[in-house]
Amino acid sequence: MRVFISQPMRGKTQEEILSARTKAIGELEKSSPNEAVEVIDTYFKNFNGNRLEFLGKSIMDGLAKADVALFIGDWEHYDGCACEHFIAAKYGVKIVYS
Repeated sequence: MRVFISQPMRGKTQEEILSARTKAIGELEKSSPNEAVEVIDTYFKNFNGNRLEFLGKSIMDGLAKADVALFIGDWEHYDGCACEHFIAAKYGVKIVYS
């Protein structure tokens, strides 16, 4: 299963972001032991764009190719995550939470 991760990043360190991803992926793998989990990398380290460009890239390069959208933490309080959730729901991408 190809997994897109949506998580709050604003105000978080790289270590905090990557740690939350690793934990959530581990939980997903435990809950789906018979499926190979392929994480679509949407942690763009070298992308130089504004917030809307990041959101667009995330949707085009990640969510559009995913079987599952994994939402981490308090995603609903972050505009980009809320947009990704809305799109996943509207376009029938399976949604899971961690």
